[in-house]
Amino acid sequence: QVQLLESGGGLVQAGGSLRLSCAASGRSFSSYGMGWFRQAPGKEREFVAGINGRGSSTVYADSVKGRFTISRDNAKNTVYLQMNSLKPEDTAVYYCAAVRLGVLTKLGTYDYWGQGTQVTVSS
Repeated sequence: QVQLLESGGGLVQAGGSLRLSCAASGRSFSSYGMGWFRQAPGKEREFVAGINGRGSSTVYADSVKGRFTISRDNAKNTVYLQMNSLKPEDTAVYYCAAVRLGVLTKLGTYDYWGQGTQVTVSS
């Protein structure tokens, strides 16, 4: 069992930055791939970024490539999402998720989810 707790969301102006954190409890954190997803009002939850267990491989949605960076610290059981050059269309609830076996970009393969943190970007 893995429990995930996101933090770091908030209100920021367009062009600004935020760093989200996701702290995981449970064993064998490094054996899980981790992903960040987001869901805007009235829209489906979508993939944002993913990282493998060792942190050696990352993947991003085209909409955030070059602006967002996912990283992890396995010693701290934490995954991060650094968000730069934020745009109003980045406004959403951001969720972190853990997958034991599956494709990082596929929402349906994830085993555990956090409760989400709100990110609001004003224009």
